Amino acid sequence: MSMINAASRYSYTYSERQFYQDCEISGTNDFTFGDVAVLLQNCTIITKKPLSNQKNVITAQGRHLFDRESGISIQNCNIIPSANLWEVKDRIPTYLVRHGVISRGQESRIGDHITLEGWLEWNGSFALDTLYYGEYMNRGPGANTSRSVKWPGYWVITSPDEALNFTVGHLIQGGKWLNSSEVNYTIGL
Repeated sequence: MSMINAASRYSYTYSERQFYQDCEISGTNDFTFGDVAVLLQNCTIITKKPLSNQKNVITAQGRHLFDRESGISIQNCNIIPSANLWEVKDRIPTYLVRHGVISRGQESRIGDHITLEGWLEWNGSFALDTLYYGEYMNRGPGANTSRSVKWPGYWVITSPDEALNFTVGHLIQGGKWLNSSEVNYTIGL
């Protein structure tokens, strides 16, 4: 298992398509950030205790070029607090995403340290009408979507066909380039 220990915006996704599998990724604020198509599959995502007066945000999608498909998809990951965050998890808000444009979470286990609304606005109402956030078949105590945000661009995905758009095969077109890597990955759901 590879380990990525991130501070704020450390795991900066920058180049075209990226795939992280079976990694341990940890950090505090926007620790997976960028403007590419990136998929995290079967990873353990650990949120740490941030500095005073900060909150935790796992991903922030910084899309600024609308002529290409990009976004962050978290698939079949385990999202948990670190030991030092566990002690204060009720006092420090932790969010899945600070809104940008496109982010998805699917088939992941989400711990109870994630806030009930799950998603954090950035800069008031910026992009709330144009973003696409989706959740599909997440599980665990933090996966209840009944109290999630009610933004126009937030979706609880119920169709497997729609969820396939955010997998290795579609989002990062992994069938075209991962086969030569000898990585054992899941192309779909």
